[in-house]
Amino acid sequence: MRSTRPMPGNPWPHDMTLTVEDRPHTLLELLWIREAHGLDPADDAPPPLVDRPAAAARRVDEETRARWTEVWPRIWGDAVAHAATDPDPALLDRAFATTLSPDEREAVLARIVGPTARDAFGVEVSDDPAYRAWERRGSEAHLATHLTTLADSPERRDVATLADAWRRGLARVVTLPCRGTYVRQIGPHALLVTDEVRSDAAAYRAALDSFGRGPSERPSRA
Repeated sequence: MRSTRPMPGNPWPHDMTLTVEDRPHTLLELLWIREAHGLDPADDAPPPLVDRPAAAARRVDEETRARWTEVWPRIWGDAVAHAATDPDPALLDRAFATTLSPDEREAVLARIVGPTARDAFGVEVSDDPAYRAWERRGSEAHLATHLTTLADSPERRDVATLADAWRRGLARVVTLPCRGTYVRQIGPHALLVTDEVRSDAAAYRAALDSFGRGPSERPSRA
């Protein structure tokens, strides 16, 4: 969504680029763990998932569950911070360098992928029939939402407000399939919202309006 020169009559600034991450894998895994294992982290976490998952088939004991509840906010914060950034092309190039040892390549790949649910909850956490069923439903629903044209996207719909946010530094929007309204600026260039916010014109414009503004500068309209 970018052209090399201005296009008269086109409301999309010719040099504006924006990444929309509407299927953030690690964040989805962490949200599934929170709900499928009944964690109740004491933090400013997103609302419940729209598609509430069944309880995990691989249950953990109460001691493990308590430890997971304590660690979840930290790994969530780290994963959100990573989701707010675009991949570093230099790291991508370095990952394929033939001079790297296996350990060095693994370290580079870990920096590219960022924090994962497995880091805190073990490699077997997503090897669960309940997770696979929930992830399959989510993938199918996600695919169904992409059977529309670019012109119908929320970003085209609300391009004037989006362009103002872009001029204040917005370069990336990350969405979550959670209920209701949840809007957070994550880092200097990214916004985290629910799918519901992004799909609703008034709510999305309010979210975009809030980006890059201090508390005293935020618009008062809903």
